[in-house]
Amino acid sequence: MTTTLSDATVLIVDDEQSLADLYAYWIDEVAEARTAYNGEDALEMLDEDIDVLLLDRRMPGLSGDEVVEAVEERGLDVRIVMVTAVDPGFDIVEMAIDDYLVKPVDQPELVRTVERMVVRNSYDDNLQHKFQLVEKKVTLEAAKTPHELEESEEYQDLLRQLDAIEQEIDTTVEEFDDTDFSVAFRELSNDKSADSSGS
Repeated sequence: MTTTLSDATVLIVDDEQSLADLYAYWIDEVAEARTAYNGEDALEMLDEDIDVLLLDRRMPGLSGDEVVEAVEERGLDVRIVMVTAVDPGFDIVEMAIDDYLVKPVDQPELVRTVERMVVRNSYDDNLQHKFQLVEKKVTLEAAKTPHELEESEEYQDLLRQLDAIEQEIDTTVEEFDDTDFSVAFRELSNDKSADSSGS
């Protein structure tokens, strides 16, 4: 997998063609961008060259959720980001996605997200899994009340998964570059704080 942004290939999938083209225009300044306007075309275009998949959730025909399931079944190593107008529910805990952005998104947010995903391609499976869980935790905490979180079995399961994976990656973190670690967490914190304060 590509670990340099300028060499990365991003597939943007949205049934709103003008929006998909706009995202592609933004991304094309920093990486190669390809577009698909429905889930079926997305699956035809998905191959080992794709590093990041920006995916609308609600589309006619094959939905974003179904595309995620198909990608998982095919075993493709691609970072998946939902970019959607659908507010996140607790169902995202079980989805094989790396991040969840609620529209509208601007160019800096989209580019920063793609950059994080490309950097993550260099991490081992455990560390990638941890970041998936952290993104979901932060997304849900921004969208749900403390009471909703406390009552959700899915959220409690997410916390248990996160605790378990953190215990597994102690050795990996010892080898992790300090600069990369601080940058990754600063980006995550800044992006999500901006999202929650602007909503």
